[in-house]
Amino acid sequence: MDPPRPFRPPRPGPGPGPAVPMARGLRGLAALSPRLPSPGPAQPRAAASPFPALFRELGLDERPLERPLGRCRWCGGAGARRAPLRRSRWPCSRRPGRRRRCEGSGSARPSAAGTKAVAKGATIPVGLNFVKIHCQNEAVYQYHVTFSPEVECKTARFAMLKEQHTVIGDVMAFDGSILFLPIQIPKVSLKAQRSSNREEIFINIQMTKILEPSSDLCIPFYNVVFRRVMKILNLSLAGRHFFEPALATTLQKYSLHIWPGYAVSIRRKDGGLFLMVDAIHKIVRSESVLSMMQTIHSQSQRTFQEECTKQLVGSVVMTRYNNRTYRVDDIDWDKTPKDTFTLASGQEITFVEYYSKTHGITIRELDQPLLVHKPKEKQTPEGRVKMVLLVPELTFLTGLSDLRKNSRMLKVRACLSPQQHYQRLTSLLRRIRDTPDASRELQRWGLVLDTDIYRGHILPVERINLRHRSFLPAEELGWHREVTKEVPIAVISINSWLLIYPKRLQQLAKDLLASMRSSCGAMGMQVGQPLVQELRDDRIETYVRAIQSSLGSQDKVQLLLCIISGGRDDVYGAIKKLCCVQSPVPSQVINAQSLMGHPGKIRSVVQKVLLQINCKLGGQLWGVDIPLKQLMVVGMDIHHSKSPGMRSVIGFVASMNHILTKWYSRVVFQMPHQEIADSLRLCLSQALKRFYELNHSLPMKIVVYRDGVSDPQLDTVLKYEVPQLQKSFHTFQNYQPSLVVVVVQKQLSTNFYCLTGEEFVSPPLGTVIDHSVTSSGREDFFLLAHHCRQGCSVPTRYICMWNTANLSSEHLQRLTFKLCHLYWNWPGTVRVPAPCKYAHKLAFLVGQVLHHEPSAHLCEQLFFL
Repeated sequence: MDPPRPFRPPRPGPGPGPAVPMARGLRGLAALSPRLPSPGPAQPRAAASPFPALFRELGLDERPLERPLGRCRWCGGAGARRAPLRRSRWPCSRRPGRRRRCEGSGSARPSAAGTKAVAKGATIPVGLNFVKIHCQNEAVYQYHVTFSPEVECKTARFAMLKEQHTVIGDVMAFDGSILFLPIQIPKVSLKAQRSSNREEIFINIQMTKILEPSSDLCIPFYNVVFRRVMKILNLSLAGRHFFEPALATTLQKYSLHIWPGYAVSIRRKDGGLFLMVDAIHKIVRSESVLSMMQTIHSQSQRTFQEECTKQLVGSVVMTRYNNRTYRVDDIDWDKTPKDTFTLASGQEITFVEYYSKTHGITIRELDQPLLVHKPKEKQTPEGRVKMVLLVPELTFLTGLSDLRKNSRMLKVRACLSPQQHYQRLTSLLRRIRDTPDASRELQRWGLVLDTDIYRGHILPVERINLRHRSFLPAEELGWHREVTKEVPIAVISINSWLLIYPKRLQQLAKDLLASMRSSCGAMGMQVGQPLVQELRDDRIETYVRAIQSSLGSQDKVQLLLCIISGGRDDVYGAIKKLCCVQSPVPSQVINAQSLMGHPGKIRSVVQKVLLQINCKLGGQLWGVDIPLKQLMVVGMDIHHSKSPGMRSVIGFVASMNHILTKWYSRVVFQMPHQEIADSLRLCLSQALKRFYELNHSLPMKIVVYRDGVSDPQLDTVLKYEVPQLQKSFHTFQNYQPSLVVVVVQKQLSTNFYCLTGEEFVSPPLGTVIDHSVTSSGREDFFLLAHHCRQGCSVPTRYICMWNTANLSSEHLQRLTFKLCHLYWNWPGTVRVPAPCKYAHKLAFLVGQVLHHEPSAHLCEQLFFL
């Protein structure tokens, strides 16, 4: 890494001004105007922020900014103007206020709540779908409740306790044995009566803990409070979220209903307790599962059961009579609604009778099979039934099938723009405020929804390097034009290659070859005359025999290019298995439909194909400036097959040069649905050996990006995967490099907003938030690295689990953003670092198509693009 510049403390500036009463607004979503010092006399703060007037009706106060804004690293100011960009050098990691890391363990040392340092850089006001929660009660009191004689029924316990409101009050949260109250009462013994036989019951209540109102132990029942609030607002619980079926959008053409809804939860962050509100949708089919099964039967009677199992097992269905969702784990073809089951009381009853008596539903088809749902172990307490049988006539599929051709268009219909998303969130908060029962429920526990401003900072624009020139990409547009008109870093010419296609696509193959030759010159590539193999039909056997004979008759083939008709997954899989496992050679499979259309479309497709081919042959397209020296970057991801019994696949990709443009890949198979990775020592040891062979030295810094890990699995990664990586260093004598492990999380409910004029839009690329709404116990940050074309911008969360390289948070942010520019399948930024994206593509290809380990001859080529 280059030596850091000497740190110069910023000049003293005006301190934060006094709190000025302003228009009431939702600051986390609305008050996004930058508060920059203006020349001349001091002005009232309201004048510097014209748009909070849009949100006066919400009745939420605005508070003064409590965090320093930081300064632009280019111009020294607050980001209003930038000096001309120059060659990037990373900021000093030893400036005053920078948090030190734990030297002993190597892991990041958690900071005190709300004290994370704000990184330098041009700042930007960002709205999030987080609302600050203040707890006004002095404490929350926890009590242990016992019943004598014992009362088995939880509902009866709750009813008896509810009758004692003169002692415990009207506000409580009770789970059957633990009672939470906002008031303190002495140890008491109360009397109640069992409703069935009027037996006298003694209720003993004893206080066990006094909790701070913002304690982590209070969060579960705070979530229960908000579930009550949502029910007061007449929202229907479906799964874990709340929806409004009455406001559903009906798409008659596709037989779909789109239910608007909300995901609501309370979470502890670095800045305290927050209410996370996400505007979501649930897509419900209007046709029942039975109707779908009847359609399948009319189309394929011979393979009816196999097709039903293929399309239904693994899907999520909903029962309208209780709005509950279930995952279909199997289909029981031997049971029908005429069969009986046992109620909790011990009574035997048929499914037909049960639904008629309980829900008033008449089942018409008596010979239909039943769907099987197997709850997880944590959902089935001892003694309860561990299998749920569902009637297809009463269940409806949710979501969109992968086989539906218009699924992409329908997903766009369900997406909300930042403006629409903001309106949905403010509408919910307004309903809570204007509904007396809902607001009273929050006041009972002393919960007050407050607001806050979040200041993000923007990472500098990265320079894209080609062979003969470098450039700064246009905002949000990418650099497709540059990479198709300029020479890449390294180009591989195609001299010996095969072109295979069915005879009826002869003219299309000629047009493809002509377009490749006319487009390759601008990219610095040379495309020679291929060995053409014309097939009499497009059967799998015909393709396989032709490829085997052609590869066997040629000494060395650089590339195999096949044209297939339509979306033939079977043909694609057969070609990839042959070329990646049995006879290793880089292969490119082109769907004939993508080459049909106007000449401009064909030319665009051919340019992308040529870029992919160059990567698969070992070429290098573009790069960015990497200040760190002696660096290796690793990406890891795991693919879990939906097919029962199929093993999970770990994709492992590591960089092989200092500018991160050469990659080495491995895959490892492990048990089905196993998320924690095995065999990491073997993968990293092989990558280090190859790195040494190519560079005659070993990397001194290794940064691992681990994708696909949820919060409950973080500690397991730290205890199980990090030691595996460290043991790989023992392969070499006296080798102790520094190691950084960063977990990448994409499945988030966090949304970013930015205000332009009076419209909410997505923030610019490179926006980072690394305080307030980050974790209080870990070092993490949110980075928006990609441009979202539909819907709201969802950032990616990065959690530093291990750091013995003393890389500061700013270093990790800059390195991560740089890596988001290096995915060669897309001339623009992507949501996750390129090695994670490559590892995902590799694991998906192996787990979904190959089902075998690829040949070692392809480990240094991006054959999986």
